[in-house]
Amino acid sequence: MSDVQDYPSRISDPNSRKMETFSYLPPMTDEELRKQIKYIVDKGWNPGIEHVEADRARDTYWYMWKLPMFGETDVDAILEEVENCKRANPGHHVRLIGYDNYRQTQGTAMVIHRAPIEV
Repeated sequence: MSDVQDYPSRISDPNSRKMETFSYLPPMTDEELRKQIKYIVDKGWNPGIEHVEADRARDTYWYMWKLPMFGETDVDAILEEVENCKRANPGHHVRLIGYDNYRQTQGTAMVIHRAPIEV
């Protein structure tokens, strides 16, 4: 059995904090993000974008960027909205949600942009 890797995440170091599953991996490339969005679209889930100030990232509620994109299947349109959210909210983390309207819950949620935190 291999050794379990220790992630040096500390409350005293905001830049080391982990948020959701994908934050334990290296940041996604543009192509990997495109594949995640395509997965959301292929599942029939409705994409949504949320954002929050970096120092409030551990809060339960994030701000919603516009309404969820009900029925949107164009990956480029979703990526454009992600970029619009990042430009309009510098210094915020951005999260992508895939809403499953059949189960009435989130099918997936991932932080796709982490703003630098000044300590």
